Amino acid sequence: MMKLKDTVEMMLSNDYKERFKAEYWQLKIRHDKLQKMVDNWDKLDFTPTCAYSTYVCQLLAMEDYMTLLRSRAEQEEVELDG
Repeated sequence: MMKLKDTVEMMLSNDYKERFKAEYWQLKIRHDKLQKMVDNWDKLDFTPTCAYSTYVCQLLAMEDYMTLLRSRAEQEEVELDG
């Protein structure tokens, strides 16, 4: 599994396709972590500041953005596989 630190070099690249991949993977990593938190809501060892519904709305927005990035990647022939 890729981690945020693994995207640093891509984000600093002069190649826009590499930066595009970094943007996608950073979003996916953050999404997956938030999804895990929401999935384990009743087992968290802390009390979240925001309401459950706020996190779910954020997840939905992230999923929409990932869908848009995947569509754009296909159109621009950018391979997103990590």
